[in-house]
Amino acid sequence: MGAMQRLELRQGQSLTMTPQLVQSIKLLQLSHAELAAYVEAELERNPLLQEGETPADAPVPSLADFLRAKQRAEAAGPRMVPGPPPSRSEAVPASSGQPAGSGHSELKPEMEAMLAQATSLAGHLEAQLDLATGDPRLRSIGEHLIHNLDEAGYLTEDLAEIAARLQVAPAEIEAALGLIQTFEPSGIGARNLAECLAIQLKERDRLDPAMQALLAHLHLVARQDFAALQKVCGVDREDLADMLSELRSLEPKPGLAFTPASIHVLVADVLVRSAADGGFAVELNPDTLPRILLNRSYYTEVAKVVRKDEDKSFLSDCLQTASWLTRSLDQRARTILRVAAEIVRQQEDFFREGVSGLRPMTLRSVAEAIGMHESTISRVAANKALGTERGTHPMRFFFSAATGEGEHSAKAVRHRIRQLIEAESPKAVLSDEAIAQKLKAAGIRVARRTVAKYREAMRIPSSSDRRRVHQAKA
Repeated sequence: MGAMQRLELRQGQSLTMTPQLVQSIKLLQLSHAELAAYVEAELERNPLLQEGETPADAPVPSLADFLRAKQRAEAAGPRMVPGPPPSRSEAVPASSGQPAGSGHSELKPEMEAMLAQATSLAGHLEAQLDLATGDPRLRSIGEHLIHNLDEAGYLTEDLAEIAARLQVAPAEIEAALGLIQTFEPSGIGARNLAECLAIQLKERDRLDPAMQALLAHLHLVARQDFAALQKVCGVDREDLADMLSELRSLEPKPGLAFTPASIHVLVADVLVRSAADGGFAVELNPDTLPRILLNRSYYTEVAKVVRKDEDKSFLSDCLQTASWLTRSLDQRARTILRVAAEIVRQQEDFFREGVSGLRPMTLRSVAEAIGMHESTISRVAANKALGTERGTHPMRFFFSAATGEGEHSAKAVRHRIRQLIEAESPKAVLSDEAIAQKLKAAGIRVARRTVAKYREAMRIPSSSDRRRVHQAKA
């Protein structure tokens, strides 16, 4: 007798996502610049979409206008990521094709080139920053400085004001700026013309005392007072001519190697302000929100007169895409606001105290608090920024793991360690164990080995090395 065959029914769950959901996820992770480019392209190709409010007396476009819009859409070719959603909501396995978050790989080459150029200066400097330091604190300060450079590549804001806003020691700002000033293009991050030229001359090993004197008297160069320059520099006329020739070979505005349009200024997607009740008000930045509407009057009028099947199909697709896009943009805005509000709630001490008030916060803690998936929080945090009274910071700045021995952010603990070392007396240099004890007295429980690890990550010498440096200066 043959083996009995058994029929089994099993019940299980499988994750499927409609194309519309996939596209909405991609829309969520776009930066405001990428979103603006996408929306602008949709406004150009979809006659049912319009920017801003519709004036009460606005004329309704004609069938001829609709047909011309159809020709423009056909000439434009395939849409850029993330749209449009397909006409039918066919279930697509979540594991098939590209991951839901891989929208950037589907950008048209033209848009990829545009976006690469739009962030080229900041990206160029941040890539060098990532290679130059492994200290998250120094990197955060460096990113803040990079995004405050003007078009010429200069940092014009006073360092003391930046230090006060970030609640860090001025020495930390100077250290971060000094690091940036070693990057390419040479001269970047200077605070004035003389410093910009000095950085370039130093790299050429030409910043001798005579050149330093020349840079200190650039006003005489502008007046072409060569006799006075010879005197202050201590050189003859021929040497001065060579020095001025070398000066002319330098780049006074290194940032202009990147066009003004490509300077990537960190723009806040969400604004955080102190409220009258002592809390904080969190709102979307209206300048980064696209304002588009579905013109239903236009659709109604054109639907009455359109005759060809291909025109009807195009009109139907335009309606579906416009409806989806307006709904998705509204959902995107509400999701970003919810995530930002939770970040502010969990990191309230930062907004009151600065970096030292940062608390441990993970994607999971935010996701659980507002009932969303971690991947959604990750996509929201990508390419978004919070504008605060302490400056504009990427959302990822606020995420930090705990030290492993307490409820304090690793960033905040590093900040406390640096403060203790900067305040130590040359005659009473603090050992790692002494620092750990001082932190414990302040309610921060970390082991000596953790202090040593953080100190080394910040490239701060050991207590014995610091003691030798103090003795050498004495």
